[in-house]
Amino acid sequence: MKPITSYKPISLLIFLLVSISSCKDFLEVEPRDQVSDATLWSSTANADLFLHDVYAGIPTMDIGDPWENYSDNSLNGQAGRVSGILYGASIYTPSNAPNRWALYTQIRKCNLFITKVTASALSDPWKTQRLGEARFLRAYYYMLLWTAHGGVPIITDVLNQSTQGDAIFRARNTPEETVKFITDECAAAAKDLPTTAEAGRATKGAALTLKAWCELFNASPLYNAANDKAKWALAAATYKSVMDLKTYTLFPDYNTLFFEENNNNVEVIFDRQHLGGTGLANYRESYLGPRFVYGTLTGFGHVDPTQDLVDEYAMANGLPITAPGSGYDPQNPYVNREKRFYQSIVYDGSTWLGDLMIMKQGVGSLNATDLNNSSVSTKTGYYLRKGMNTKYASVNNNQNSANLILFRYAEVLLGYAEAQNEAVGPDESVYSAVNLVRARSELPPLSPGMTQAQMRVAIHRERRVELAFEDKRLPDLMRLKLAEKVLNGTVHAMKIDMVGGKPVYTVIPAAGGAKTFYPEKNYVLPIPQSAIDKNPKLTQNPNY
Repeated sequence: MKPITSYKPISLLIFLLVSISSCKDFLEVEPRDQVSDATLWSSTANADLFLHDVYAGIPTMDIGDPWENYSDNSLNGQAGRVSGILYGASIYTPSNAPNRWALYTQIRKCNLFITKVTASALSDPWKTQRLGEARFLRAYYYMLLWTAHGGVPIITDVLNQSTQGDAIFRARNTPEETVKFITDECAAAAKDLPTTAEAGRATKGAALTLKAWCELFNASPLYNAANDKAKWALAAATYKSVMDLKTYTLFPDYNTLFFEENNNNVEVIFDRQHLGGTGLANYRESYLGPRFVYGTLTGFGHVDPTQDLVDEYAMANGLPITAPGSGYDPQNPYVNREKRFYQSIVYDGSTWLGDLMIMKQGVGSLNATDLNNSSVSTKTGYYLRKGMNTKYASVNNNQNSANLILFRYAEVLLGYAEAQNEAVGPDESVYSAVNLVRARSELPPLSPGMTQAQMRVAIHRERRVELAFEDKRLPDLMRLKLAEKVLNGTVHAMKIDMVGGKPVYTVIPAAGGAKTFYPEKNYVLPIPQSAIDKNPKLTQNPNY
């Protein structure tokens, strides 16, 4: 199966069509900045080019300031980024807040594709699958809007102001209406999508996983204040339907799971395709990786893991560092930790590209923990290792073709465990799902006899560690209404001083790590003021 790695834009289609038409009389050539409906929707190859362009609109990770930096998992090593100065301080406004509103451009493309393909004379089997893909993609874009902004206008027709006038302006749907639309679309798409497909294309598993994620979000405290168990049960059932497909399993090596040589592996349910050496390259090693190696700038350090996250990694015996008998030594903090810690974090005394990484103060290291928010080195005492392929670890390297995994099977297992635990308590299936994830990292099974509350804590910790740096933490903080607790105050760093020839480890507030969160408004982002200025029917989210 060939991946959709090219995501050929419409401009390429225009070029091909113009080239074909060049042999005709020039009076018969159609305008060269347009593609006629008769041409675009007359063949599956041409229509596929349009759909590839819709796939290409899937947001990839913002390597300049990933969403993880908006959470308590990491800080941007560069001062002055939006995650710190605007979002972290909660001083953003509808005019300058981060937002997802530009996704309506992609939604319009989905609507156009669905309308034109439905009316076309293309073959029914091809139409069925591709329409399922387009409906999935539209639902995915709406999911990003809904989880960020709450209820948004649901638009399924192709708007044209020149012919429709003010009728193009639509009011916001409620959050309940929005999530119902998304999950209904996913259910419909799942019926028409195959279990397996060309790499990069949506499948039945992708549609069901998106549906389950939205149901989990909707069952969580943000939208389920009354703790309706039926909402949790619905999410658990959908996650179980993904598990019952028997299509996915855990990839054996967590360390290389995200590398290009393992693209589209058995754990991947849906990913955003990348292609090295092109404008679709993955630049994560260059922008997210450790800054100085052998005294040379090698990466920009745009993701510095916080001490708060590091403390969540268990000991090798499976116990949290705070548990009696864990064996954790705060003055020897990096010994006997679980495998995912060593696979995810660059810490003092570890190596990167063969160089010993030193974050200690006063020893002349360029990587010494930055105590002054000066953009010199790591703000936290840590750099990112997870997903980083050393062969691409150099500034501005654009050769990496590693895809960005958006949904994978470990998330399904943990989503099922969380939903099932909330619906019925920690039954055997909950233990089984969590223990599968733990077993890959050579952690022992969870202790039997846990209460629902104890299992909840264990699942939340497992989810935070397993999915760290995959842009999952911020939506989790929102849906669980934990942001008002963990995004008020400061995140932490590790300061290491040499005293009497021995290192002394001290947890300190991270430079630039102060955060403010207003629960009366910040659980959703504002509607962009530019959108409200254009559409008089839009209403702003409360207190913005």
